[in-house]
Amino acid sequence: MPEPILPEHLALQRLYHWERSAPDRVCFTQPQGGGVLREFTWSQVLAEVRRIAAHLRERGVRDGSKVALLSKNCAHWLMADWAIWMAGGVSVPLYPTLSAATIRQILLHSEAQLLFVGKLDGWEAMRAGIPDGLPCIGMPLAPANAYPQWDELVARTAPLAGEPVREAGELATLIYTSGTTGMPKGVMQSFGAFAWSIRAGLKRLDAIDPDTRMLSYLPLAHVAERALVEHGQLVTGMHLFFAESLETFATDLQRARPTVFFSVPRLWVKFQQGVHAKMPPAKLQRLLKIPLVGALVRRKILRALGLDQCRIAACGAAPLPPELRTWYQGLGVAILDAYGMTENCGVSHATHPGRASPGTVGPPYDGVECRIAPANGEIQMRSPGLMMGYYKAPGLTREAMTDDGWLHTGDKGEIDEQGNLRITGRVKDLFKTSKGKYVSPAPIEDQLVMHPAVEACCVIGANLGQPMGILMLSPAAAQGAGNPLSRQELEVSFEAHLRHVNEGLDPHEQLDCLVTVSEPWTVDNGFITPTFKVKRNRIEEAYGTLFEGWSRAGRAVLWHQA
Repeated sequence: MPEPILPEHLALQRLYHWERSAPDRVCFTQPQGGGVLREFTWSQVLAEVRRIAAHLRERGVRDGSKVALLSKNCAHWLMADWAIWMAGGVSVPLYPTLSAATIRQILLHSEAQLLFVGKLDGWEAMRAGIPDGLPCIGMPLAPANAYPQWDELVARTAPLAGEPVREAGELATLIYTSGTTGMPKGVMQSFGAFAWSIRAGLKRLDAIDPDTRMLSYLPLAHVAERALVEHGQLVTGMHLFFAESLETFATDLQRARPTVFFSVPRLWVKFQQGVHAKMPPAKLQRLLKIPLVGALVRRKILRALGLDQCRIAACGAAPLPPELRTWYQGLGVAILDAYGMTENCGVSHATHPGRASPGTVGPPYDGVECRIAPANGEIQMRSPGLMMGYYKAPGLTREAMTDDGWLHTGDKGEIDEQGNLRITGRVKDLFKTSKGKYVSPAPIEDQLVMHPAVEACCVIGANLGQPMGILMLSPAAAQGAGNPLSRQELEVSFEAHLRHVNEGLDPHEQLDCLVTVSEPWTVDNGFITPTFKVKRNRIEEAYGTLFEGWSRAGRAVLWHQA
């Protein structure tokens, strides 16, 4: 039976618990720029949260009012979220990389009454998306703006007294999905769903406690960071560090020396590429096999990455390629797999620490039910962590959930004899070649991305004779490709990689060619989501007219210049 949700498990009750029981404990370390750090204790955090909550009430926020948040990760992001809840509102977080058009669409669709503007890059392009007349508050570290400022409001507002609470069944937030297809949908999640989900997750990852250190850098607007970092901290009281910027990320990670580190496959790949750039793979493998030397090399690499104190390393958002997992195991880092969606608070399946289940995302969390639909192999699940539905979209809600509460995940999978779930692809990603054969691209992409020069890839092939792989090169490889000799070496390497990948595929799955593209795939240009998943529909939109020509070229490797 699922664990019951008790009042003391809910977000605001946990916040008051730390205010009372650990007022002087440091909970946040926030870079201020220029090497300056600011630490916050629980009492300092609550002092600001209570004053901003009081100001929001003065502005008419209460009883389900929607209040939006547009900011990169920072301590004041979480304080704003808690102030919204304390005032009685519903938070609407926006990814800090959205276009002005998407910002406007979400703000209008959610009926946001107010917007917090925080730490951002590209603010000038974004501000055009804010509807005229929408009240805004400028948070610390925000770009220069004429809005009422957080620190000024804190200084002149008396704190909200008492311990206002929110019930388990109340709407806590609208999380607009960063999906790989279509416009974002507003997922409605309750306080109870978050409370149940984080406790179910922590039972699997029991090493997370008040002494845990985590680095918050994946978007807080995403359900994984919201559940594991925000609600994980509320449950455990752990210490959160924040990343300052992409350029300082290595320093930020080394400062935090996290004991728990969660990331997506693309970043785990970049870490590996960074190591290989300093030490060739063959040399590294030779050194790791020497007992004493290998131990020293492992420690040196992990210290350089900032992961030498890491007790739990996990990966989500997409499958981790098997070769990459093996490489990290050679360094002594056992990466756990986690599987979830915005619609289920990110909590569905995860591997057990210390229990090998290669190629799977492990068994369901306690209290989660899972089944495979016989008609199309779709993974379906239900739990107390499921969404209340899509905001103002009852038709889409009915499509996503059965009458008896099963969620259609859209993923295909298999369950092995031990109850572990293996994800085999997306129901809608499956495509048919012109020969009438179906191909699942995800497993092939897992192999393609293991080439050290590849940062991201996409396998396409609908209505073509054979599939093909489109590759986005790493920055170093892209720079080297401008040199004819380097490009020739890279082409030979890609041809060998293509042969290796094709050897393990059925004839109808084998790739006709690899195409490298010069245009980087970024969140800004819409090729990837904020969690670094490639948007297949954007790839097909951008390059679709070229597929036939690439297929007819008869070459193993092609170079496409935008």
